[in-house]
Amino acid sequence: MGTTAKEEMARFWEKNTKSNRPLSPHVTIYKWSLPMAMSITHRGTGVALSLGVSLFSLAALLLPEQFPHYLAMVKSLSLGPALIYSAKFALAFPLSYHTWNGVRHLV
Repeated sequence: MGTTAKEEMARFWEKNTKSNRPLSPHVTIYKWSLPMAMSITHRGTGVALSLGVSLFSLAALLLPEQFPHYLAMVKSLSLGPALIYSAKFALAFPLSYHTWNGVRHLV
């Protein structure tokens, strides 16, 4: 008759304890590659997009004024073009990167 799962696990942990092996390899042993960086960035942009859409939706529900009021408020700040273009890039980059990386993955 075979061994039980409990006995197998006990044998596994006993072997690992005797050989002083780590439980799992540490991330510093991996050599960074482009696909790895792209995967991490894809996940990060996905989280950022989810949070952004959730916060925008919550703000649309809870804030007392309509969107044109807040747009006029931002325009009245007279922010410089460098800051405006940086903000536009910060909004457009996650959406475009996540979309095109998803298409690349599907292809």
